[in-house]
Amino acid sequence: MAVKSVNASHILVKNAKDAENIMARLEKGESFEDLAKRFSKCPSKSKGGSLGWFSRGDMVAEFEKACFEGRTGDIVGPVKTEFGYHIIKIVGQK
Repeated sequence: MAVKSVNASHILVKNAKDAENIMARLEKGESFEDLAKRFSKCPSKSKGGSLGWFSRGDMVAEFEKACFEGRTGDIVGPVKTEFGYHIIKIVGQK
């Protein structure tokens, strides 16, 4: 069955180097939510990067593709969009 909607959080930064540094910190076990609150350039940072549930067509294409191709629990990225570089945590899919 195809995924119809995704619940995701993200960390948005301006450049690839910052995104790679954050990915390395995540791989060492740092909290996604804490890093989002500290480094993300998106207003969602106040909620630990949470974007809540969204459907196809709600987000920019590159971001959406990464969210719908990943699996619940995955951290994917960096994903480049017109807004910058995203590190995405897929919280749920239905």
